[in-house]
Amino acid sequence: MGLGEKFDAAKDKVTGKAKEAFGKATDDNSMVVEGKADQVKGTVKDKVADLKAHLHEDADRRHVDDTEGGAARPE
Repeated sequence: MGLGEKFDAAKDKVTGKAKEAFGKATDDNSMVVEGKADQVKGTVKDKVADLKAHLHEDADRRHVDDTEGGAARPE
C-alpha cells in the first residue's frame, strides 16, 4: 500500500478538520464547507489507496505458468 498516499489522505483529513473548526469559530460557513470537502477528499484518497493495495495483493497471489500455456494456478 502506498504509504505516501495514506499520509496525503491523512493530511487532507486533518486540514479539513482544522478548516471546519476555524470556520465554525469565526462563523465563516464557506470555510466550514471547504473543511468538510477536504475531509471527504481525504476519505476518498484513503479508500482508493486501500483498493489499490487490495488489487496489488490479488495480482501477487496469481501465478501464471507459461510452460502450460499461461493457465492461472488454481487457488
